Amino acid sequence: METMGAERAEGNIALNVQIQHAGYEEGKPIVHDVAFDVRQGELVALIGPNGAGKSTTVKGVIGMLRHMSGKVKIGNGEGRYAYVPEQPVLYDYMTLWEHLRLAASVFHLAEAEFEERAERLLERFRMSGVRHNLPSSFSKGMQQKTMLIIGFMLQPDVYIVDEPFVGLDPRATMEFLELLESERQRGAGILMSTHVLDTAERIGERFVLIDNGTVVASGTLADIRMQSGGGPEDTLFACFSRLT
Repeated sequence: METMGAERAEGNIALNVQIQHAGYEEGKPIVHDVAFDVRQGELVALIGPNGAGKSTTVKGVIGMLRHMSGKVKIGNGEGRYAYVPEQPVLYDYMTLWEHLRLAASVFHLAEAEFEERAERLLERFRMSGVRHNLPSSFSKGMQQKTMLIIGFMLQPDVYIVDEPFVGLDPRATMEFLELLESERQRGAGILMSTHVLDTAERIGERFVLIDNGTVVASGTLADIRMQSGGGPEDTLFACFSRLT
């Protein structure tokens, strides 16, 4: 992975984040001085302990915070992103297929293209048999699969994924990681917020470690090891433990 990361590092910037401060109430920032970028074809893992500011950062990136000073740019300013939240956001009165069709219409996908992508992803995640069911009847894992299918169907410039492994069984996790790699090869940038550090270390090319609302370390695993004062064989978890 590190070799591929080095090759991709020369790619254009897919996502640039410059947050001076952001929070949920005026004058009460949760995060401050958070700056990083994601290159095309690169996966950057956003990590940190609970309450460190990961979710607030993600919400700032996708424009969900009213009280934020800073700027976020996707590609040349006209790029598109797909957001996969930790807690699935689905309509109680719409079937799985209707959710997919709605997302496709927002992205202006042609009918034939929509059907081909949707069918392929439903089959891959073993959800073809429930396409006309209401997601409100699904398990948490199936609801998470629904969100992933929507994201992958849209093939955006940037994926912003918040704790994607919650509720996924091992096979769905494998399918998710394979599709992510395929999208990276296509050139999509990926920002993934996660606390699953062993997986983050395996698939991430660069890391942004947040603690107490600000960035305390960033870069490749070698960079993180150096910034944490660790050795050349230290795991991401060991570096995480020293820095937080």
